[in-house]
Formats: sequence, C-alpha cells, structure tokens
Amino acid sequence: MVPSLAPAALEPAVLNDAAARAARHIPPLWPLAATVAVNPFLGQSTETLATAGARLARVGGVPVTQPRAWYRDRIASGAIGDRDLAGALAASPHGRKPADVAALKAAAARPAAAPQALPTVADLAGQATGFDWPGLLADRLGVWAGSYFDQGQALWGGRRNETAWSSWRAFATHDLTPEIHGLTGFATRVASAPDDAGAAIARAAGRLGLPAAALDTYFHQLLLSLGGWSQYARYRLWQAELEGGSDATLTDLLAIRLSWEEALHHRFAAEIAAAWPQARAAHAAPVEPDEAQIVDAILQEAVERTAQRRLADTLAEPAPPGSGGRPLLQAAFCIDVRSEVFRRALEQVDPSIRTLGFAGFFGVFAKHRRFASDVDELRLPVLLNPTVESRTGDDTTAEADRAARYKARATRAFGRFKLAAVSSFAFVEAMGPVYVWKNWRDALGLAAAPGDPEPAPRFAPDLDQQARIDAAETVLRAMSLTSGFGRVVLLVGHGATVVNNPHASALHCGACGGYTGDVNARLLAGLLGSPGVREGLATRGIVIPPDTVFIAALHDTTTDAVTLYDAEAAAATHAADLDRIRGWLATAGRAARAERALKLPGAASESDLPGRARDWAEQRAEWGLAGCAAFIAAPRSRTVGRGLAGRAFLHDYEWRQDSAKGFPVLELIMTAPVVVASWIALQYYGSTVAPATFGAGDKLLHNVVGGIGVFEGNGGLLRAGLPMQSVHDGEGFVHEPLRLAVCIEAPAEAMTAILGRHDGVRALFDNRWLHLFAMDAEGRLARRYIGDLQWEPIAGAAAPPSRKAVA
Repeated sequence: MVPSLAPAALEPAVLNDAAARAARHIPPLWPLAATVAVNPFLGQSTETLATAGARLARVGGVPVTQPRAWYRDRIASGAIGDRDLAGALAASPHGRKPADVAALKAAAARPAAAPQALPTVADLAGQATGFDWPGLLADRLGVWAGSYFDQGQALWGGRRNETAWSSWRAFATHDLTPEIHGLTGFATRVASAPDDAGAAIARAAGRLGLPAAALDTYFHQLLLSLGGWSQYARYRLWQAELEGGSDATLTDLLAIRLSWEEALHHRFAAEIAAAWPQARAAHAAPVEPDEAQIVDAILQEAVERTAQRRLADTLAEPAPPGSGGRPLLQAAFCIDVRSEVFRRALEQVDPSIRTLGFAGFFGVFAKHRRFASDVDELRLPVLLNPTVESRTGDDTTAEADRAARYKARATRAFGRFKLAAVSSFAFVEAMGPVYVWKNWRDALGLAAAPGDPEPAPRFAPDLDQQARIDAAETVLRAMSLTSGFGRVVLLVGHGATVVNNPHASALHCGACGGYTGDVNARLLAGLLGSPGVREGLATRGIVIPPDTVFIAALHDTTTDAVTLYDAEAAAATHAADLDRIRGWLATAGRAARAERALKLPGAASESDLPGRARDWAEQRAEWGLAGCAAFIAAPRSRTVGRGLAGRAFLHDYEWRQDSAKGFPVLELIMTAPVVVASWIALQYYGSTVAPATFGAGDKLLHNVVGGIGVFEGNGGLLRAGLPMQSVHDGEGFVHEPLRLAVCIEAPAEAMTAILGRHDGVRALFDNRWLHLFAMDAEGRLARRYIGDLQWEPIAGAAAPPSRKAVA
C-alpha cells in the first residue's frame, strides 16, 4: 500500500472559508411537516445558467437544462422561432457563444453529452475494486443521520445532545460494516480523528493532497453527494442565521464525508494513484462553461422568450367591459397560481364580484400555536422573522384545549404501544381484524370530512391600539385597497386536502412555511373588523364604509371548496349576502374543477376531483403549482378575463398610490413575494430538468425518515425536492421548465433604484434566474431589464398584437 501524501500547507482560515463557501452552494431543505418551496440553485444565483451548469456538472453531473433534443424538436416544429433564438443569442454574455442564429441552430442539431461529475476518492475506489463504495457510504450515513436528525418518528432516539461530528464518530467506531467489506482499520481511524471537526477537515485535506484552488468545488461536491442530509443541515444553518446565530452541522457533515475519503484513499492509494491527482487538478481549474453548456443556456432562454411573447400577446388583448358601481363582493386571494383559475371563474359568475391578489400571509407574519399545541408554527415567508405571535383559542376554550391534549397524549401512547418491539407482533395478531373496516373505509375514500374549524386565532400578546392601526394601514396599502370597499370583503387563504401523502404540506402555501393560510386571514379579518382600528384608519385617509364586513376564508385547492369563517365577524346584517356568496363560490368551484380536470390523469369530470382528495392511493390529487411561469404585479384590470391558464402569480398593485412615499410597497413586492415565487418556480424547474438530484423520486417507493424527508426505498440518501408525480403524468412532464417572467406596472426607474439597494435580488435578475419586465399604462410589456441596471424597449409594444391564448 502506497503511503498517504504529506499534509499540504493549508491555513485554517483558507479551509474554513472554502467550507463556508461550499455550504452556501447547498440549498436548504425544510422538514416534511412544514415544507417550503426552495430554489435548488440558490447558491448559484451570482452565476449565469451556463456557469452554474459548468459548476454543477463538475460536482455532481447535474444538468441545468432539458436534453438537447427537447430544444431541437421545438425549433424544428417552429415553436421556437428565429426571433427568439436571435434575442437569446444576443443576450448571452459568454464570449464562446455561436456567431449567429444559423450557427446556433447547427449546434442545437448536434447531440450533447450528458454532464459527468469529477470522480471522488469513493468513486475511484469503486471503479478500482468493483465494489460500490459510494453506495455503502450513502447507506451507512443514512442509518446514522436518520437517527441523529429524527424529529420524533423513531421510538428510540439517537444521540442528539452532542454535535453531529461527535455523534457520528461514536456510531462509526462501532459500525463494522465498512471493515467487513474491506475498508480495514476504518473504525480505528475514526476513533483517532481530532475531536474538532475543523481539525478533522484540515487533516483529511492535507492527507488527500488538496491544493487551495481545488477546495471550493471539491468541498461542494462532497456536500452535494450527501443528498438531502446536507440540505437539511443547511436548513438548520438558515434558521440559526435568521435568529442571529450560527450552526456547525453542515461543517460536521463535511468532516464526516472527508473522513470517508481519507480512509478510502489510505486503503486504495495504489489503485487510484494515477486518477486521483488528475481529479484534484481538475477541481483546481476555474469554473467556466464549455461551448455546449453555453448553447444549452441560450436555447433555454429562447424557450423562455417564446413563452414571454405569448404572455405579452395575452396581456395585450382588449379588456372585457367592466361594470361600474360598488361591488357586493371583493375577494382577496393568495397570489398562488392556483387561485388564478378560481378567481377567473368567480368573476364570471356575477358582474358585482371583484377579486384581488395579495401575498398569502396577508401581511401578518405570525409565529402561531394552534389549538391544544405547544409547537410554534412560522406562518410567514421564510425570508423573514415573525413580527407577531398568535395562538388559537382563549379562556373560553380552556376546557376543550385540555380535553384535546389528553386525547392526543392517549393517541400517542397507544401508537407507541402498537409499534414497540415487545408488543407490535402480538398486537397485529390480536387486533388486526378490528382494522378491517378502517382499511376498507380509507381504501374507498369513505373517511369522514374534517370537523368544525378550530376556534378563532388571536394575537398573544395582543397588539396595542396604535400597532393594530399601523398593521391594518400597512396591509391595506400593500393590497392597494384603500377605497372602493365592497359590502363583503373576503380574505381567502388556501390549503389542500390529501391523504397518505408525505409531501402534503408542499400543496399548502409555499410562502407560509408549508401551512394553510387560514390563520393569517382570520387574524387580519379580525383586525380590520375592529371599530377602533377603522376609526384610526379614517384619520389616515382610509375610510371603510360602516356596512363593509371582512370575512376570512380558506380555498381548498384540491377540491375548490371555500370555507367561510363568517361566525367570527359581525355579519348578522349580511346573512342574505353570504347565502348568495356561498352560491357564487360553489358555482365558481365547479367551473374551476372542470378546467383542472382536463389536466389530471384519470379525472373524467369535475365531480371526480373531491373524491381524489380522500383517496389514499391517489398519486396526483392536484398538480400544485406545476406550470407556473409568470408573476404579474399590476391592477387586476390588466389581467381580468385573460386566459392565463393557472400559470401566473397575480399581485394587485397600484404604483401611483405608492409613489408618494418612495415606493415602499414596490420594494416589498420585489424583495419578498417575487423572491418566494422564484423559489417556487425554480423548485419545479430543478425537479424537472434534474430530477435525480433535485427531485424526491417515485412516490411509490417512498419511506418517511425521521419526519424530515423520504428515502426512495429502504435507505440511502434523503431525497429532496418534488416527487416525480408532481411534475410528470406518467407519459411526460406536465411542467414546462421556465425561469419566471416578472411583470410589474411601475416606472422602470423605481425598480432600478430598488435593485440597486438589494444586491441579492439584483443578482437573480442580472443572471436571469428571473426575467423582469416593466408594463406600460395599457398593461403591455414595454421594457425588458437586461442587467447591470439597464433596460431595453420591447419591439412592437406600442401596438397590441393579435389575440392568442397563453400556453
């Protein structure tokens, strides 16, 4: 056996900085109970798509675009025209791009090789010995990590009162599996490793002979190879930093992965003596895209420009005639793309209906405790910290709260008894027949519908009167709802009803930490219904008519049923109105289900959809946000009646109301809802173009681990992202991977100033992870942001094009 290389002279600061940079390249993974849509390319936002493609190809063989044939077919069919190819080619900042459209088409016609990652030591050892060392590593890491990170699923918890590095060392020194398969001395090497993870990283880096220039992409590769485990550790770091702290778990995981590399190198140094120096040298080279990656990025932008032109055509269609007078119903919906279908259907029911779009948390950033619970739920954008606290129930519900807690404890105790080692088999033998009815009931979707909603939430501690008025004013101005109030104003959050689905929370509000939006809507409705708040608002120029009532509601996106929380509002004088509104909502629900049923496999009609929500074998109860392609912040008049096909986030915004104070609402929209929407769109993008890395795999093979995520099978790496069934119908992808087109009716100069103040948001647009457009006074796309705080006019924006449907 060839001795290890002498330790390289790497300063601790160099190693620490490289480890920190590698950590930033890993996207966070929220646990299943509170799923958040995450941009898997979050760490590459300062790079172009082509450069990110070069980086991810090197570290993981990860594609960032569709296969070359996907674009070639669209060029051949005419779906992508020369105009869009030319625009995308001109916009590419890379010097090695094709010379003209003809050269671009020729390049598109040539097949492109799949990206290949540089080999790790584990890969090289596997190639040299014929044994799957990366697979064994993933399996053993999964066994330890599933116990260490467990959130209460396991009956016997692991060692959680120590660092991940210490816990793993205790596990690995007693795990004989690596040595049984030939990695002799592994346990001894782990036991002799430094107690400090940073020192262990330094020792391994030295023994592997790593030069400083190779650290960034090599460390990134090792963390990426840990799948969802490193992403969950990144989540822990994210949460700690939001609270002003830090978390070393991701560094510990890097030390663990390097320890495997060090041990495998020591054992198989002779076998990999030629290949490993080549891999090191390749990691030390600058990350630069090759010609194929540049071509693929240009083709991807050409597809996006085609979709943007279709959207521009749709927005330029003549607006339907409006109805004057005061609306009976105003319904403010979450900007989730699924509400676009329902809003359009609702507006067509009666001319006295208006709808608005607003961020689903309704400006109420709450840390909430639901009924009979001590768990803090963060019902707010993950980019922010909570500004208020709330809880469900009050002194009048104390007895019911206590009874619910007793019942929950008994249920948990009974569940543990059923699963305990000493009773599980005997329990099945004795009690199995008792569960026959339950199994049949669940299989046939006959389970009872959810009961009455929980008691009304309240601020706890309560806000003082000045704070209540300030909050109400801020929200109403952000909604551009300061006059013209209807007789009934619904504040409509959303959620989903599904069963037997570990990823159920992913169908709730992606902006609200994977929770339904009812709590936020109910808190705001109570706030706006307060007489004292209304009096205070009147002194600030927002006069709410005495007969206007605010009512919270919840839109079930799986069934398109809407629940009203009217018992919490002083709505006795509006009983007849509410009866009429319930009829409108039911009619709109049927129309929305009919539109959605056309896209759902196995749905014969709209009446099939409610049953799918209760079917424990249904893999696709709904499509979630698949298809999302645009974010539009403008008055509803710019989009009303247009067939946006459930592909657009619609946020009401009146820039003239905002300009006097320096565009604070525009700044909020561009730095919060737009960023959250980009996370959603790019999560679907990543789960489509790179499902092996950024997708959760096949639902049929899922096993929940630790309450955090899923294995695809019975072990291995944690899978992150969306299941295949969320983006694929069994025959092809239903989500077209597009980077979001952000269309805002506001002066371009105001948007430029905001981008200049927010480097992170600017990077998303400068590197075209998002596309930004300024809309004119007619609602047409007039100017395109081209990066570096510059804009260009859009040709033909002055004249409305012919009528076309958005794809």
